[in-house]
Amino acid sequence: MMKKLGILMTILILTSLIGCGKKEEEKKSEKVEKKKIEVVTTTGMIADIVKNIGGDAVNVTALMGPGVDPHTYKASAGDVGKMANADVIFYNGLHLEGAMSEVFERMSGEVRAVAVTDRIMESHLLESPQFEGAFDPHVWFDVRVWMMAVELVRDILIEYDRGAAVMFDNNTEGYLTELSELHDYVYKLTKSVPERQRVLITAHDAFSYFGRAYGFEVRGLQGISTASEAGTADVQNLAQFIMDHKIPAIFVESSVSPKSIEAVQAAVAAKGFKVKIGGKLFSDAMGNPGTFEGTYIGMVTYNVETIANALSAGKEPQPRSR
Repeated sequence: MMKKLGILMTILILTSLIGCGKKEEEKKSEKVEKKKIEVVTTTGMIADIVKNIGGDAVNVTALMGPGVDPHTYKASAGDVGKMANADVIFYNGLHLEGAMSEVFERMSGEVRAVAVTDRIMESHLLESPQFEGAFDPHVWFDVRVWMMAVELVRDILIEYDRGAAVMFDNNTEGYLTELSELHDYVYKLTKSVPERQRVLITAHDAFSYFGRAYGFEVRGLQGISTASEAGTADVQNLAQFIMDHKIPAIFVESSVSPKSIEAVQAAVAAKGFKVKIGGKLFSDAMGNPGTFEGTYIGMVTYNVETIANALSAGKEPQPRSR
């Protein structure tokens, strides 16, 4: 009898061990199946696209945080390490990240790097007034053009996780709806600015796509890249333009030193006219993480409300619901 009990206990123990082994294998299998796509982006605007589409299926690291100028940004050793460990890198392209082009070239055989502007047709791009044969890279300020980048990101993510394709599609559809509503809001609010006052003057020429899409004349003290510096003649010419056209406000940018715009303001004052600094706009970088302005939708909303308020002779625009 004792012998039979011993055999039975041995069988039960072995069965239990086999069951535990199977559970461990199942857990390991689940971990493999649930491996997230490791994504590195250059700018926060691109990271925001990936987060909205990828949800819990992606880990996203943005190299450039709030207040960082992508035109002059140079990748650190830590950045290179992050990119080397990524499944895919998303960058803007059109020479926005000019100082990083060599890094992308060196890593091309190791990690896939995708420019989110690759799918935007040339007919939607603005030619650079500074560099022959080049295009203005600040495409995110025309919301409809930026929507094309969203669709490209979705398609690339599906390549890395086809099992999540339905989720990526659904998330993209929802996000594109939000962006369409954002475009309508921006269009409506810009029309509240008197037509003769629809002149946007900033530190560098980052808002030409905004100007084309929403009917503004745009003037930047510097060109489309902050790598070039404005001279005294540039400051004086812009100051004269402001005085001649009675422009009520000019704007500083979060990723560019305010000194150049302050110099313009002083030059205008020396000519006997007063122009106010209407606020700080988010141009090449979003706001702080966790804030409304730390999202693409929040960044664009904040900008257009700031612009409309400053150029509408103090008439407060109705803020968009957060």
